[in-house]
Amino acid sequence: MFNSLRGIITEKTADALFLLTGGIEWEISVPAIDLGKLPAAGNEARIFTWLYHREDQMKLFGFSGNERRSAFLELLKVEGIGPKGALKILGGINQDDLEKALETEDLARLEAVPGLGKKTAQKMILALKGKLVQAKVIPVTPYGELAEALVGMGFDRKAAIDALAKAEAVLTEPGSTADKEKLLFKQAIVYLSSAN
Repeated sequence: MFNSLRGIITEKTADALFLLTGGIEWEISVPAIDLGKLPAAGNEARIFTWLYHREDQMKLFGFSGNERRSAFLELLKVEGIGPKGALKILGGINQDDLEKALETEDLARLEAVPGLGKKTAQKMILALKGKLVQAKVIPVTPYGELAEALVGMGFDRKAAIDALAKAEAVLTEPGSTADKEKLLFKQAIVYLSSAN
């Protein structure tokens, strides 16, 4: 389907923008925070999109970046959160704060988002803890496969990457790449196991 639209922003409202592309003006529902990140009317912008389609309705949702759209799609998987609710949640909390609140199970921070109650915030933590962080692109590292293997074993992705970096910093033994990777993997497991 659509991944993104590029065009000229013709108007912004409280929860939407109008984008002119090739003679067609699109009405796109956008979270308030994303609207603030996008350029003013009259400027060109790229909007990451998602099309909501039902028998009686079609609506286009837009986001300032791919990770915001991914967060929106993950929110839709939470029981009781529909497109309008997900849009409102993202309009009341930025990406870093959302990820941090989910990872640290900060119920108070989530409840501070307008329209988000305690029960829904609890459901979000249960359903999404670890999901938004894992959806992010893994930092470039020469040991990306090792990090993936550790994640496959059930370790947190960020913790796995940190453990590999820590292991690499203390590893001074010469040897082939394969030998070095085995040692890094073993040492990273030691660090991760001792942290739990």
